[in-house]
Amino acid sequence: MMNQPIAQTGAQTGDVEQPYQIRCDRLPLAIYREVVAHLRQVAGVEAGLLPQTSQKFDYLQSQVGGLWIQYTAAADQASHLRVEQILAYYGDRYGNWEVVKPTEK
Repeated sequence: MMNQPIAQTGAQTGDVEQPYQIRCDRLPLAIYREVVAHLRQVAGVEAGLLPQTSQKFDYLQSQVGGLWIQYTAAADQASHLRVEQILAYYGDRYGNWEVVKPTEK
């Protein structure tokens, strides 16, 4: 597990935190979709999938680039805790999550 809780990595601007991106290289596409579905059920949390950026196909790697998470003004401390629990559950089964550095546009 990472030293800093993943659910606390978004930069806060006003009442809404900036989205942040994470990935787990060995997480299958179906499980990524499951994680996003679980995260979307948490009050004040938005989540989605990132596109795969690798040009080379590797069967053992995921078919997506990761997922993004954003907290809205409706998110409270319980929402952050629940997100951390969901990510820990999948991290225990598939490997550690890592924060993806967003690309500059």
